[in-house]
Amino acid sequence: MNPHAFTAAILDLDGVITQTAKVHARAWKQLFDAYLKQREERDGESHQPFDIDADYRQYVDGKPRYDGVQSFLESRGIALPLGNPGDEPGKETICGLGNRKNEIFHATLDREGVEVYTDTVEQIGAWKRAGWKVAVISSSRNCEAVLKAANLLDLFDAKVDGNDLGPLHLKGKPAPDMFLHAAQQLGVEPSQAIVVEDAISGVQAAREGQFGLVVGIARDRDARDLREAGADIVIKDLRELQDTEQFQAGEDRGPTPPVSALENTDEIASRLQHHTLALFLDYDGTLTPIVRRPEDATLSEEMRALLRQLAQHCTVAIVSGRDRQDAEGMVQVENLVYAGSHGFDIRGPEGLAMQHEGAKKLLPELDAAERQLRERITDINGAHVERKRFAIAVHYREVADDDDVKHVERAVDEVCQEIAGLRKKGGKKIFEVQPDVEWDKGRAVLWLVQSLGLDKPGMVIMYIGDDVTDEDAFRALRRHDAGIGIRVATPDASTDAAYYLRDCPEVQQFLQSLLAILQESNVEA
Repeated sequence: MNPHAFTAAILDLDGVITQTAKVHARAWKQLFDAYLKQREERDGESHQPFDIDADYRQYVDGKPRYDGVQSFLESRGIALPLGNPGDEPGKETICGLGNRKNEIFHATLDREGVEVYTDTVEQIGAWKRAGWKVAVISSSRNCEAVLKAANLLDLFDAKVDGNDLGPLHLKGKPAPDMFLHAAQQLGVEPSQAIVVEDAISGVQAAREGQFGLVVGIARDRDARDLREAGADIVIKDLRELQDTEQFQAGEDRGPTPPVSALENTDEIASRLQHHTLALFLDYDGTLTPIVRRPEDATLSEEMRALLRQLAQHCTVAIVSGRDRQDAEGMVQVENLVYAGSHGFDIRGPEGLAMQHEGAKKLLPELDAAERQLRERITDINGAHVERKRFAIAVHYREVADDDDVKHVERAVDEVCQEIAGLRKKGGKKIFEVQPDVEWDKGRAVLWLVQSLGLDKPGMVIMYIGDDVTDEDAFRALRRHDAGIGIRVATPDASTDAAYYLRDCPEVQQFLQSLLAILQESNVEA
């Protein structure tokens, strides 16, 4: 199965794109339990209440609303007339009960809003950037309202929902009609399209439609029933799809090139909808341009004011290779978290403090390395040693001769070999000597995520940085459920970040857009 034969994806809405399945399940339970109690009080009948886990999946999940009503009632031995779609909500007909369920659903949606699955939004963005067409299908008549509430409607090239069933004479799931119509709308053959479903009836429909790949999403359920229904693959997170055999056949794809964060602010905004943001920022090369002398990398007043405003809406942390005190002095914004020396030294509001114990034990070795490096490169014009508490930066930006640069690197390599417990790290025109412990910017960010209580559902963790040392953070966030990495570099840079910004002015422009998103949406601080 060659992934490059696929040109389109068709995704179910509830449980795949949006987290409205729980809202639907609660609405169904409220409807059926009230109706069964009514029959018990009126007719003396005794029926088992609606079970959200078992009954929802077996009788109503993925089906058109009226079909779901009929299917569940039949499981309890209850037969009602169909009625008609104009029946009053709650009238004792299939349509009347279905209309009451819809009324309950809308009330809950208005009260609680809708959350999205960030893995799906991220994967849709990747497919769209690769030139794929993407459709959404739903048996619900509320599909468009849900997508608008989640700010996702513009992501899709086609939509087929419960409103189309009657006018287009389409059968609901488990019939394949809706999927086949979506493929037709996209202008692709079923064999060219992937279907992503979380419902048994949806998987059965896609299998009957002979689609190229049927993917089951089992986020919080047993995967066996989806496999038995005919799914080719069952995964818990849509990003796992890239690791399956079907998407590794005979080709080393390499990292996906980053795309412009400025040109994809709508996609990023959709991931922030009804979520809490934590923003992590490098300093040099990100908030300020790289300069010859580090002490000249002053923060503009516009950027400083922007950071203050952002900090009113979300957690903001500065993660820098500079010493923590140096970074604090350069930024001069209170109530931020400051992680200096690549995260070896951290302080923040409400008593947050950490200095890496393993690194502290190696301070004598760093002292010795500093002395030796100063001696070994003293004669190299333009090279200089900058001592930080937990690192030694050897700068060669002003070294003109390539042989002298090699001499500088050789000196760093020799010192790291001669003094146990130290390692060399690269950067923009610097070599850094650091404690050789399992710690870097990525681990520091994950430590902060846990320490600040950010490792919970509904969080989005964003990191913006420009250097190779920031790649550790990008890689860490790729493994995080809701991580967004943005590299400050040219579009062709090799990076684990999903997005790029070209330079510091673009960073400022993006942060201004981010502030507007936070101010205008319901993103919580």
